[in-house]
Amino acid sequence: MEDVIVVGAGPTGLWLAAELRLAGVGVTVLEARRERDPHSKALTLHPRTLELLACRGVAERFLAEGLPIPKSHFGGLEERLDFGVLDTPFPFTLFLPQVRTEELLERHAVEAGARVRRGVRVAGVDQDAEGVTVEAAGEVFRARYVVGCDGVRSTVRAAAGIDFPGTEANTWGWLGDVVPERTPAGPLITSGPRGGMIGVPVAGEVWRFVGVDPLGLRADRPGELTTEELCAAVTRITGVDFGVREVRWLSRFGNATRQVARYRAGRVLVAGDAAHQHFPTGGVGLNTGVQDAANLGWKLAAVVRGEVGEDLLDSYHDERHPVGAQLLRVTRAQTALMTAWSEEGQALRALLSHEIAAVPAFSRALAEEVSALAVAYPAPEGAHPLTGRRAPNFRFDDDDLFTRLRGGRHVLLDLDEVRPGEAREDWAGVATALIRPDGHVARVDLRRPVTGADEAA
Repeated sequence: MEDVIVVGAGPTGLWLAAELRLAGVGVTVLEARRERDPHSKALTLHPRTLELLACRGVAERFLAEGLPIPKSHFGGLEERLDFGVLDTPFPFTLFLPQVRTEELLERHAVEAGARVRRGVRVAGVDQDAEGVTVEAAGEVFRARYVVGCDGVRSTVRAAAGIDFPGTEANTWGWLGDVVPERTPAGPLITSGPRGGMIGVPVAGEVWRFVGVDPLGLRADRPGELTTEELCAAVTRITGVDFGVREVRWLSRFGNATRQVARYRAGRVLVAGDAAHQHFPTGGVGLNTGVQDAANLGWKLAAVVRGEVGEDLLDSYHDERHPVGAQLLRVTRAQTALMTAWSEEGQALRALLSHEIAAVPAFSRALAEEVSALAVAYPAPEGAHPLTGRRAPNFRFDDDDLFTRLRGGRHVLLDLDEVRPGEAREDWAGVATALIRPDGHVARVDLRRPVTGADEAA
């Protein structure tokens, strides 16, 4: 019997597999596709995801190939969010196509000892008191736990009877990876009454044109995207006919919005797109999935190793379900801004864009939200306010906190060891803090107040 079977070899499943192997837990990843999808749905890694990669010593692999972009958008507004003000070693989004991100994540998982089996399509999952049986074409697998990282149409989720409530799509966006006949002078970011779109170079001569326009406001799925439709939309929005010499990928996407009622059903858990579906605003889906896996990995490993009881797995739902719910609220808000084509909507966009530029605190709050640096987990009543929050990368004489977290174990942070100049106001009075393997604060111990007796001694 395997310790854990992960279904789905996307970013979420691969990161979870690596986390489990870091803790010495046996894991097999089952993927229906024989070959990796060559098309990259997402193109960016956010600061918090880069921090997680750094906490396992593999961030440099991604940084060496990606392009740092210091600003990001919110709802396609003209004024951008400045990530340079964020308290992180990675104050930027990293432009890296998903196909390459998956290759690097799989390399990390396999190096850790995970087994990745492709061409194995899971047909059913059945659990009992001792474990979970996974049925695939011609094969039966057995594991103590199964995690569904198999996307919005998750077989694992359906087989476990986990509800996936939400709303159907009523807005459709479009995407094309193409070689244009006339190359744009630079990245395109434009929005107006005729729609909004972004155009960025992806690789070589290939550009990605992605956008949404009033023609996409419809309840029915409008069919497969054609080259003619893409060209017409780009020309209509930008006023320029770039033409298309070659098509690599055309796709539509909708704003169907759903979240599972529970992230755990006994020995079966779900993560990533199997747990939440939303409009793809800024690549948040990939990043949130990896962060789901970071939260679950160390907990599931501790349960499998017998260090703690199964109740710890309930905290995965308790902590990540609110994060997923907030994700849906933010993506819905951004979708509303992206589709605000009326005169009133354009006025709202102009107002919020101005506020981003004029009110640094507002811009920073949005940047922390989009980057996931603002994520904080519920803390016990009476706990210190830092409990549950992400710990910044404190630096010491010889290393830093993220380096000390590479072993995937809790780390006791002694603030007396922190280098001068690293003090943070909200950490004033803290003597030590126990940091979880996923980089969040588990416990805070305050300094003992100095008394008159202490001074006399």
